Amino acid sequence: MAPATELTVGQMAMRSGVAVSALHFYEARGLIRSHRTSGNQRRYGRDVLRRVAIIKVAQEVGISLAEIGEALESLPEGRTPTREDWNLLSTAWRDSLDQKISQLKKLRDGLTDCIGCGCMSINKCPLRNKGDRLAREGTGARRLVLPSPRSGGEGA
Repeated sequence: MAPATELTVGQMAMRSGVAVSALHFYEARGLIRSHRTSGNQRRYGRDVLRRVAIIKVAQEVGISLAEIGEALESLPEGRTPTREDWNLLSTAWRDSLDQKISQLKKLRDGLTDCIGCGCMSINKCPLRNKGDRLAREGTGARRLVLPSPRSGGEGA
């Protein structure tokens, strides 16, 4: 028996491992496409299975849906993405991922001196308050404190 050329939303969800609501969301965002039958039921081409797989993998490594959408727009519609397509997409994302990895390493390495109190105004905090710049504004969580009318801030 030959495989069906089109899949219902339930079949697509089962085969892809993605919830029906996620498929609807991806479709609303333009990441995947379906068409409607005469009975107004969604049908997906088999190529959408590979597109959903690309979306899932890209999301797992931190690629935003906006970036995924831009990349998928470069692929021909109605054709199953190939290994060459994947190589082009993943190569384009590599620089962005390397940059994110570098930022995460800096964050991780900077956490050593953080006491986790939330005020972020301790004099050694390399993450948010180098050189304790916020100390001039007062004590406590300065980024969360609204100016008081007495201080001549916006509330005055």
